[in-house]
Amino acid sequence: MTEVYPSLLSADFLNLNKELAQLEASGVDGLHFDVMDGQFVPNISIGFPILEAIRPHTTLPIDVHLMISSPEDYIDMFCKKGANKLSVHIEATPHIHRAIQKIKAHDVEAGVVINPGTPVDAIDSILHDVDYVLVMSVNPGFGGQVFIKHTLEKIKQLSILRQKRQLSFKIEVDGGINADTSTQVIEAGADWLVAGSYFFSQTNYQEAVNILKSGE
Repeated sequence: MTEVYPSLLSADFLNLNKELAQLEASGVDGLHFDVMDGQFVPNISIGFPILEAIRPHTTLPIDVHLMISSPEDYIDMFCKKGANKLSVHIEATPHIHRAIQKIKAHDVEAGVVINPGTPVDAIDSILHDVDYVLVMSVNPGFGGQVFIKHTLEKIKQLSILRQKRQLSFKIEVDGGINADTSTQVIEAGADWLVAGSYFFSQTNYQEAVNILKSGE
């Protein structure tokens, strides 16, 4: 079943408590929490204080996406502050297996992320260790970008590999997800959808969830 994770980066931060209540009522499956350091990606975003502030105010799973250099240095803290799922980029560390094991040591779901220019082959040896693969369908760093269509082939490739090897990792897709692209990525094999600009531009969050899941 398809799950929807709105990206808090696009939420109204002046009314975040209200946003959290509306998100819980809408039937979303969790919250996507984007962390950027201005080095690995050309932008800076939310970090520990925001995660620590929202954790007591929602029962939803929080899916932390680290778009940072040297992610191993921050895994322990993000897990302790309340992450339920945490993903790191294959491009950000030469020690991806160590990073994945460090996440799992906290009993947190571990994910590996690939950028649009990174082939699936780059994560082939780690697929049996991860709980999910996050496929970036835009270049990370900014919201509101246009979906890169060739990433559909990566999703299909991962879906085939998963079935062939009888693995259980989920496929998450982030970037340019809207009413049209959600159908395409679900058909390609995606399980989890991250939606930011599109989702928070809707006046009815429950309707947005239903629209995004309609490709099931």
